[in-house]
Amino acid sequence: METETIEPAPAQRRDLWESIRPYLEKESLAAFFLGVSSGFPYAMIGATLTTRLAQDGIEKSTITAFTLAFLVYNLKVFWAWIIDGVHLPAIGQLGQRVSWMLVTGLLVIAATINLALVDPAGDIGGTVLAAVLVGAAGASFDIVIDAYRIETLKPYQLGTGSGMSQYGWRIGSTGAGALALVVAARWGWSSAYVACAVFAIPAMAVALLLGEPARHVIVARRKGLAEVWASIVGPFIEFFQRSGAVLVLIFILVHKVGDTLANLTFRLLFDDLGFSNDEIAIYDVGVGFWAYFIGIFIGGIAYARLGLKRSVLIALVLMGISNLSFALLAAAGHSNIGMAGAIGFENAASGYGGVVVVAYFSALCDLRFTAAQYALISAGASVVGRFLTGTTAGALIEAMGYVNFYLLTTLAALPGIVLFWWMSRTGLVDAAMGTAGEVGEGGARS
Repeated sequence: METETIEPAPAQRRDLWESIRPYLEKESLAAFFLGVSSGFPYAMIGATLTTRLAQDGIEKSTITAFTLAFLVYNLKVFWAWIIDGVHLPAIGQLGQRVSWMLVTGLLVIAATINLALVDPAGDIGGTVLAAVLVGAAGASFDIVIDAYRIETLKPYQLGTGSGMSQYGWRIGSTGAGALALVVAARWGWSSAYVACAVFAIPAMAVALLLGEPARHVIVARRKGLAEVWASIVGPFIEFFQRSGAVLVLIFILVHKVGDTLANLTFRLLFDDLGFSNDEIAIYDVGVGFWAYFIGIFIGGIAYARLGLKRSVLIALVLMGISNLSFALLAAAGHSNIGMAGAIGFENAASGYGGVVVVAYFSALCDLRFTAAQYALISAGASVVGRFLTGTTAGALIEAMGYVNFYLLTTLAALPGIVLFWWMSRTGLVDAAMGTAGEVGEGGARS
């Protein structure tokens, strides 16, 4: 008996193509490469530096204090207006976004090489300064990258573009982290950091190849003090004049506290449970990498099918629950299966959330102030968690133990979940939307 091959119906093929097509558009591909460069500085002062310090015998309270280097990212809102309004001499002829992309990219490369040259065991103060400089350069790079991404994407591409950006971010951060581990095991940490500086190049190449983004709104050059002051406060005045803006900002501040607090301590847990560099590379980097990709794929589908509000609410719940998996791993001890399961669930939840939450935050921007407003939003999204990690995480772990610590981070997710649910029910999510989120072809904000 012959087996009949069943071909997809024409409508099914069209649906499949329509789902894939946005990922192949040049704007989405650009978002991917921008994400690659955005992710690597985070790895240099995050998990990679944590592993480097732990292997050098630095105590936990000092290691978690290095998380304060990330606070530079949260301060970027104070100089983001410069990237919106200050025209660079000479190189500025390439365009406002392109010129700043090249300058900040070179600063990141220089700061990463500087961090490569310090010795944490012999000069902890110098290591702190070098980490802060990487954070400052990376934050400035991110201001340009985020503005370029939002202004390049069309409104209907915000979900797809956010997904591609998250794919790129994970490849950049994971790739840099894996490269650092491999190179460090053979030629030392200094060589590892120098090698990773190459990850700044993709965003710079995108800017040179595509030029100024299509939706970039040119801001008049500021000459007098009054005009400069207006350029500084204008983005914030516009944002806070929207209905429900204060509640939106509160949500931004609290929605990721538990997730940030947990994520920045994982490498300490792995070190205390006795996982080797190879095991970390296989499970944290390898399994986590693919789980994150799967989560991003699911997030893109959910954003298109469920709409913004429902997909974001699901993301908040998943990111909160994911911390429970690390409480279970801490209770189980050194378990490769346990590590793979915890890392897999956490990364899938983070990938899903990265798509829908970043799309929501991008849609909140006014295109006249993209750099400044997204800097405000992205800085606020992690400032509380980073501050708590840098000041209390190490002490909390030593006082409570890992199991209770991760249970605490799960409870910390509840305020953000409840607040977003209430904002959705009352219409404040739609009322506070910016011009970047104006519904266009194929777009939906349901």
